[in-house]
Amino acid sequence: MLDKVKVLREKTSAGVMNCKIALKEADGDIEKAIDILRKKGIGLASKKSSRTAKEGVIASYIHMNSKIGVLLELNCETDFVARNEEFKKFAKELTMQIAAASPIYIAKDEVTEENLTRERDVIKEQNKNKPEHALGKIMEGKLNSYYQDVCLLEQPYIKDPKVSVAQLLTEVISKTGENIIIKRFTRYQLGETA
Repeated sequence: MLDKVKVLREKTSAGVMNCKIALKEADGDIEKAIDILRKKGIGLASKKSSRTAKEGVIASYIHMNSKIGVLLELNCETDFVARNEEFKKFAKELTMQIAAASPIYIAKDEVTEENLTRERDVIKEQNKNKPEHALGKIMEGKLNSYYQDVCLLEQPYIKDPKVSVAQLLTEVISKTGENIIIKRFTRYQLGETA
């Protein structure tokens, strides 16, 4: 059992007691224990979301061909976490995600009503020959796909598409024990007009 606790700690950075409890709940299955810890992390992250995050970093990334650049403001609660290697690594990962996936917004609630209306109109036009009862499901699926294209938190993480950026953020919140906020970003592409 101690070997499994050690492996789980290395994979998740969770505390010894949390690992023991998760392994007990998962009947010794490490993968199930990881899922249990991640689910508990989500609960911890939601509790932390109301706390003020005014420290952090401005991270930058210039793609190797010098044609794409990203600036990102990532906030946390304390200067201690802002200087932490895990936090800085997460900021760098986010800048590479933004460079590669070109999101426009951070979260769904930032998408303008004008853009949503335009997207709904396009979906309706593309599916005008479909039965009326199917249109609702089609609309929901296409809008979810649209959100994954334009919203950073909804996007599949470029290094592990089974995980969303929102899930990755939750994991970092769990590891640091602080509220972390993606405040803003700007993506530049050579030759692109505003």
